Amino acid sequence: MTRKRFIIEMGMGIDQHGQDPSVAAARAVRNAIANNALLGIWEVAGLEDPNDMIIEVQVGVPYPDQVDTEKVLAVLPFGRKSLTVEAGGMVVQGRAIASLNDKNDEMLMAVAAVTVWVEPANS
Repeated sequence: MTRKRFIIEMGMGIDQHGQDPSVAAARAVRNAIANNALLGIWEVAGLEDPNDMIIEVQVGVPYPDQVDTEKVLAVLPFGRKSLTVEAGGMVVQGRAIASLNDKNDEMLMAVAAVTVWVEPANS
């Protein structure tokens, strides 16, 4: 079967307190998929099961080596999922608040692109 791109969704996420790049990355993915209803997966592509979608996530985030892949992909409710993480996003100087367990005053911003692929039955 030949895979075909169905949609690419983009999003941005921030961890203002906690300095966790996984939180920023997961929020970016959640933002990317938050306002979509992929009815065409069934009506156009003919998939029977939403877990047949192939979902490739690409995230740019500060401190990419600290990203927990499972935590980020857990945001996606369906599909055969994969994640590529690269250095990117932004570090913005905020305010460290001790009661929020901040390690420093960094706010981490991440960007994500979520590509949904399908393998149409007639390909």
